[in-house]
Amino acid sequence: MHRKNIEHVVNLAVERSGIKFEDLSAIATTVEPGLPMSLSIGMKYGKHLCRLYKKPFIPIHHMKAHALTARMYDKSIEYPFLVLLVSGGHCLLAIAENVDDFLLLGKSTDNAPGEIMDKIARRLKLRNLEEYATLSGGRAVELAASKADNSTQFNYVIPLLHHKNCNFSFSGLHNQISRMIEKEEKIYGVAPDEVIPTVYNMCAGFLLTITRHICHRVQRAMEFIQIKNLIPPERRVLVMSGGVACNNFIPKGIEIICKEYGYKLVRPPPKLCTDNGIMIAWNGVERWKSQIGIYSDFEHITVKKSNPIGNSMIEEIENANLSCEWVKLKDLKHTSAVRDGN
Repeated sequence: MHRKNIEHVVNLAVERSGIKFEDLSAIATTVEPGLPMSLSIGMKYGKHLCRLYKKPFIPIHHMKAHALTARMYDKSIEYPFLVLLVSGGHCLLAIAENVDDFLLLGKSTDNAPGEIMDKIARRLKLRNLEEYATLSGGRAVELAASKADNSTQFNYVIPLLHHKNCNFSFSGLHNQISRMIEKEEKIYGVAPDEVIPTVYNMCAGFLLTITRHICHRVQRAMEFIQIKNLIPPERRVLVMSGGVACNNFIPKGIEIICKEYGYKLVRPPPKLCTDNGIMIAWNGVERWKSQIGIYSDFEHITVKKSNPIGNSMIEEIENANLSCEWVKLKDLKHTSAVRDGN
């Protein structure tokens, strides 16, 4: 289906833009990381257009594109800055030093937060409730949590609490809540298609624990950055991007951490947080301006299933053995506020 539709979609986009292929400076295409079969379709077609119109090719790293989209949205962001990428497939902390160079501070050791939210939403059967039937798992969990009357009814163990690094882990939390759901179903004797009566409180506790976990890792990263002077005080910006950045609750916790450490939190609009063509095009623009990663001879470029966003500092952070006095998230409350959809 990708192969069948790509030409029509590209032609329609160019037609609607009011420009011609001949007017383009270059063609940027995602080549890593991701599913090779899908990436290959885009890469081959991108190269085809480059040959046809004699344009240079700009290969794009998917995660770097997510990280830099905020610079299109907020022109005041300067390198270096801290990046938190949270989505259905990724969760990482990194420092963007420039358009091409990143320092990896932490990553998920198992699942991604968006993936776990989707699984828990399915396990809770939220789609059986009319108001959540058409929503993504993450959005359904967030809205259900906003209706809780006791967000601390269920206590979950915060992952990696005693691991002195900036890595993430969500599989253990997934197992915890799965067991609690099973226990609640037995207590209330719910039918196979019914939802447990405590679903709102369970979602609230789940979302609060995810938020605390992410905030802990962000806080340690900020401590490490401060000690190593990796980001000048006048450029302390945290960019939060990826599909989970559309969530309204988690960023409230991140905002509390940012205020404590003197960072400005920037979230691109929702349409730029989830996977989109704009972020790939913008990364191409950034590379074109910097004249980095532009190829007239591009036949050697291939897709990659996995490729780190940058050089890892994870071991160095672990060796620093940083103990943190966790910032209290006392002002964190569940609400049903909806972000601007632009």
